[in-house]
Amino acid sequence: MYKLEKSIEIEQNRDVQCAHGKVAVQGIGMSVFSFFVDGLLIDTGSNSLSQGFQSFFKDLPIEQVALTHAHEDHIGNAAWIQQQKAVPIYVHRESVGICAQDGEYPLYRQALWGERPAFVAQPFGDTLQTKSATWDIISTPGHTTDHLSFYNRATGAMFTGDLYIQTKTKVVLDEENIVHTLASLKKLLHYDFETIYCCHAGFLADGRTKIQEKIAYLEELEGEVRKLYDQGRSVDEITKAIFRRDYPITKASGEQWSSKHIITAFTKQFMQESLR
Repeated sequence: MYKLEKSIEIEQNRDVQCAHGKVAVQGIGMSVFSFFVDGLLIDTGSNSLSQGFQSFFKDLPIEQVALTHAHEDHIGNAAWIQQQKAVPIYVHRESVGICAQDGEYPLYRQALWGERPAFVAQPFGDTLQTKSATWDIISTPGHTTDHLSFYNRATGAMFTGDLYIQTKTKVVLDEENIVHTLASLKKLLHYDFETIYCCHAGFLADGRTKIQEKIAYLEELEGEVRKLYDQGRSVDEITKAIFRRDYPITKASGEQWSSKHIITAFTKQFMQESLR
């Protein structure tokens, strides 16, 4: 049985209170954030960090909960909040049914993030109103099909869930579509923002620049993949040519996380383009 290393820190960035949770098993670990502003809690962190996150939530005047997507590290304490606070919890319409059942996901993810109890959620509209602001609810699929980002019109802050995470993405989940992620990143640039709050990277004052850098990286990567694809290389060959490292998470996850998924998404797009 592996020991779970965990910690949580509370930070303040601008008008946003941030709970920064960290978990690690056998050297594989991640950060996950929950954000609170203007009566709105954005994501609830993982159940593996329930003691720290719930201590943070306990004294907050939470009026509403907004979930970026239905992964267990983002909604792990939603059931507790519902029981303790009796406030509305919003999620993408396609994930209302998923949230109503206990989470099912692989053991390695359970080791990191714990169990995810069922809770009752309701679908978002196009906007959400808090005490001092109107929020745009932006469909930003890619990491998941139900992924949403939230834009505070009053402050210009953008909450990006798992859309950004880092600039140079090397591995993605098998359910992720990097082509859709690229389109969603470009979509955000239509909004007037500079700062972002990322659920794994935290507060980024130069968030717009970070988004632009990630777009440039993915476009360059797409060009490299296309060049090799046009030479008749296979997905495996392209993957080995571009991503020469073996990342620990790939083996640990049984290839649920892999660089190959990035290449597969781009090559599928190229094939579809050639059939039009």
